[in-house]
Amino acid sequence: MTRRATPLLARAARAIALMVVAAAALPGCRPSDGEARHAHPAPPAPASVAAYQVNIRRPSGPPLIELAGADPQGRAASVACSTCHSVRKPNLENKTAASLDEFHQGLTVNHGALACYACHSPDNADTLRLADGTTVEYVDVMTLCSQCHSKQAESFAHGAHGGMNGFWDLSRGPQTKNNCIDCHDPHAPKYPKMVVDFKPHDRFLDASEEPHDRH
Repeated sequence: MTRRATPLLARAARAIALMVVAAAALPGCRPSDGEARHAHPAPPAPASVAAYQVNIRRPSGPPLIELAGADPQGRAASVACSTCHSVRKPNLENKTAASLDEFHQGLTVNHGALACYACHSPDNADTLRLADGTTVEYVDVMTLCSQCHSKQAESFAHGAHGGMNGFWDLSRGPQTKNNCIDCHDPHAPKYPKMVVDFKPHDRFLDASEEPHDRH
C-alpha cells in the first residue's frame, strides 16, 4: 500500500460511518419490536395490591376467674390469676387436675405430660412462658403454641389450618383468622371428631320436589 492511498482509505471510512449514522436515524432502519424488547425489557405486570390485611383474633388478656359468690354490693366478681398466685409458692410438680384445688376444681388437663408451669410463668401468673423461659403475654398465646406445634403453625401461615372469615382476595376485602385457643382448649386441646351426618336438604338436588317448590 502506498502513502498516497492511506488518506483515501481514511476518507472512505469516515464516509461509511456517516452513512451508518444516517441510516439508523431513518424509521425503516430502527430496531424491530423484538429487538427493542430485548434491549429494554418491559417492566413486569403489577401484581394485585393487597388493599386489606389479614387480622388474627387475639385474646383480650389474661383469663379472669369468675367467682361463684357476689361482692357486698351484689355484683358478680372476677379475679386475676395473680390474685392468688402472687402470694402462693408455685408447685412445679403439678401436672394433673387431681393435684389442683380451689378455683381449679373441675378443670380438665389432658395436654401430654406437661406441668402447669411448662406454659404458665411461675414468676407472673398473668403471663405465659416459652421453653427457654422467655415471658409471653396472653395476647400472644399463638407464639407459645407454635413452639411445639410448628407443623400446625406452618399450615396456619399458608391458610390450610385455623379457618377464616372474609376474603381470600385481599384486594377486595379483609380476612379474619381464628386464634389457636378459639378452637382448641389449651388444657385439653384435642379437637373433637367430626360427626358425619346426612347432607342437608337441598332443593336443587331433591328431584322428588314439585317444580313449584324449587323456587
